[in-house]
Amino acid sequence: MNYDAAVRYLLTLGRELAAPTQAAAAKFDLENIAILAERLGRPDRAYPSAHIAGTNGKGSTAAFLESILRRAGFRTGLYTSPHLERINERLRVNGEEIADESFAAIFTRLQAVIEELLAAHKLRAHPTYFECVTAMAFECFARERVEFGVFEVGLGGRLDATNILSPAVTVITRIDFDHENFLGHSLKEIAREKAGILKPEVPVILAEQRPEAHEVILARAKELRCPVIETARAFQITQESSQKGLFRARVTEQSSGDSFDIAPSLSGRFQLQNALNAVAVARCLATRGFRISASDIMEGISKTAWPGRLEKLQSRPDVYLDGAHNPGAARELAQFLGQNFAGCKIWLVYGALRDKAVDEVADQLFPHAAEVIFTEPRTSRAISAPRLAEIASHHASSFTVISSAEQALDHALAQAAPNDAIFITGSLYLVGQLRHYWKQREQVAAR
Repeated sequence: MNYDAAVRYLLTLGRELAAPTQAAAAKFDLENIAILAERLGRPDRAYPSAHIAGTNGKGSTAAFLESILRRAGFRTGLYTSPHLERINERLRVNGEEIADESFAAIFTRLQAVIEELLAAHKLRAHPTYFECVTAMAFECFARERVEFGVFEVGLGGRLDATNILSPAVTVITRIDFDHENFLGHSLKEIAREKAGILKPEVPVILAEQRPEAHEVILARAKELRCPVIETARAFQITQESSQKGLFRARVTEQSSGDSFDIAPSLSGRFQLQNALNAVAVARCLATRGFRISASDIMEGISKTAWPGRLEKLQSRPDVYLDGAHNPGAARELAQFLGQNFAGCKIWLVYGALRDKAVDEVADQLFPHAAEVIFTEPRTSRAISAPRLAEIASHHASSFTVISSAEQALDHALAQAAPNDAIFITGSLYLVGQLRHYWKQREQVAAR
């Protein structure tokens, strides 16, 4: 099977998430992925790994950690989701996306195994899109002989396909409300799902949490005898400064007194917390025999790239991409706007999916915008632009409805003055679509 055929086949397996109305009937468990991994020879156990769950910041934390490990000389595997432009982004070896040929070869092998297991009645149903891609990541990293794998949870934790890992360390980033139809409608319920990645006696790095989530995670860690490293207590941040939305700080480890100057190349103060999560993992691994120096940590953080999260595309007018798709992420973006764009005219190109807390996100973001342009990403899960305006326009001082995302961006660029700022946000699907369109515009302009 060639690359295009492999991707088409994966897409026939359906969306990664059921519609909210289907959530109650959807079957989520680890049976399929466990059977697949066993038949493949447990490729997930061919290398040590870190397993990262949370509502916001888990992708950035994973990217920071992978960069640190690569700087330390480890051959790395990084598995994240969703992708922005191409599915290959989800599987990276030593910082590089998997090649189309390798993707096709691994999927062809996986599909043959799936057909064999189905014929033998060892699988009750064909594995889902996410289960297949997760199995591909396990297999890819084993084939590529990676020396450390970094895995981001797709949804929740307890029943996520990545949760058959036996990691060297687990991480839980900040927990907030998202995917409530799947994970629960209280922070305690959501935290219980995220804490499902904890493994007996495996250390857990815990970002600062709200009290309800904190209590649940600590109780689970105690039950499993997991050493807990709480970043807010284990490290002290001093000498913090910022310039043009980029933050840097001196971080001191309380137990050793060692200090690190961290300067993420990713915008927003919240990236200091995500970087600190990765620092904590690196220090934890160092105590367990992994050779990771202070310079590896500092250089790894400063060199980390993570597209689509407060990613600046141009100046005059400033154009940013940011997938702020839930209330927690919207609060972080609103803080960034307040700190760096006060008094500036902001254009918000906004699209959202049906399972998102649109009213809460709009309440956070729209007061900062002079003009909101309602649009929609190209996915069946999107809210139509007119419907989105019906739901959220009361939060906007002025708004326009342009269903085509590309036309919405063109409109903002045509109307914005050089000192204005344009933010594309609300959905990672929208961010990925317009990031791809931006590259096409640049190619046309360069001809």
